[in-house]
Amino acid sequence: MSETIHPVDEVLPAPKLFTLGLQHVLVMYAGAIAVPLIVGRVLKLPPEDVAFLISADLFVCGVVSILQSLGATQWFGIKLPVMMGVTFASVGPMVSMGIANPGTEGARMIFGAIIGAGIIGILIAPLVSRMLRFFPPVVTGTIILVIGVTLMRIGINWIFGLPVGPTAPKIVDPQHAEWLNSVTDLATASGAALPEQPRGFGVAPTLNNPAYAPLSHIVLSLVVLLIVVGVARFAKGFLANIAVLTGIVAGGIIAAGLGMMDFSKVAAAAWFAPIMPFHFGAPIFDPVLILTMVLVMIVVMIESTGMFLALGDMTGKKVTQPMLSAGLRMDGLGTLIGGIFNTFPYTSFSQNVGLVGVTGIRSRFVCVAGGAILVVLGLIPKMGALVEAVPTVVLGGAGLVMFGMVAATGIRILTAVDFKSNRNNLFVVAIALGFGMIPVVAPDFKMWLPHAIHPLIDSGILLASIAAVLLNALFNGASGTAEDLREAATASDGGH
Repeated sequence: MSETIHPVDEVLPAPKLFTLGLQHVLVMYAGAIAVPLIVGRVLKLPPEDVAFLISADLFVCGVVSILQSLGATQWFGIKLPVMMGVTFASVGPMVSMGIANPGTEGARMIFGAIIGAGIIGILIAPLVSRMLRFFPPVVTGTIILVIGVTLMRIGINWIFGLPVGPTAPKIVDPQHAEWLNSVTDLATASGAALPEQPRGFGVAPTLNNPAYAPLSHIVLSLVVLLIVVGVARFAKGFLANIAVLTGIVAGGIIAAGLGMMDFSKVAAAAWFAPIMPFHFGAPIFDPVLILTMVLVMIVVMIESTGMFLALGDMTGKKVTQPMLSAGLRMDGLGTLIGGIFNTFPYTSFSQNVGLVGVTGIRSRFVCVAGGAILVVLGLIPKMGALVEAVPTVVLGGAGLVMFGMVAATGIRILTAVDFKSNRNNLFVVAIALGFGMIPVVAPDFKMWLPHAIHPLIDSGILLASIAAVLLNALFNGASGTAEDLREAATASDGGH
């Protein structure tokens, strides 16, 4: 047996492990907290429940990162330096589910779908590792581009205000509502028989809402954006890698100084609390929602495959078929654990794959240390409450960068596609992008379609994924290779 230990399996001294692990945590932190914030607010959960979702997410991020990097039996974990985080590909379908079913019932439906998809993900992992040929760069690039473009809507609404609710662009003019009430009261007092009021009758909102897109919010978002750009441009090394997190922290400090942050929930939150499974009650298993999440899982697993192959190249460790299957099974198991502990589908974070390339540190125990740090952060409810207290307007400035980077990554992957001699690739991208934009541009397009399939067609990401795979198969046949996927993953280290 060889005495030399591969750099991937080298255990570094504890202080170095902690420092490098913390570096991985900081690089992924902004991306990790974005999804629970988005889903928690779409579900209209109270602030303490949104804070709990953030804590649960950090906790499971840590657990799953440890299992993936350390390995759990020969069946689970690729045993490479991998940090796991919530995939943005799952945001579209979960937002659709949350809008249709707000509150804890919607949360239980989302977690039921995630648990079901996790179990199926574990079972289909070996099959997915053989589906590479359906996902050449023209498909993966288009899907990642659509994920970014779809998420941009969330980042933009964080800046200006949501199009519905208290921050909607228009509100009901109080004078109009008062006049209608006065007329109704007069008619009732005079004994006149009023015709029955039609169901759902109300005064239309016509007055500009001062809570929508106030100048102060736009300026604060711009300041956050300028800080992110400034750090990315002028900082060096590690600080440049956490430009988005730096912008959020600086924006939070400015918001606190302006009195825009309420710290009462942070003060009330405990210093330690375990993450309890099924916090919102028993999960609800809906077959259509599970199918929607399974489609997301397939896309996520293909993306993970690219990450694993790229990591194998960076670390000099050949990724074998059993290793790949074990890594993808861990994606499924991570998603199952996520559903049980009130959080979301997991995949390897591309920022961290990029960090391995930048630092040249190949030890998987660095990511085990990073996972341990995340577990500790998840068990401190004050951390979740503090993140929840940051105004969405601060996150908006950073969200433009974060989600825009996802779209830019898709474009970067597409630059490797041959559009010159193969015009068919233009059709694949053009039509799939068009399908992806349908729910963004015309969110009510499905009003006359069967309600059962709404979650399936309400996500531009899923529509674009299905369209891209089918169109590519029609025009180009099944032509993707592991090498294509490896190159695409290497190009996508800019954001997830």
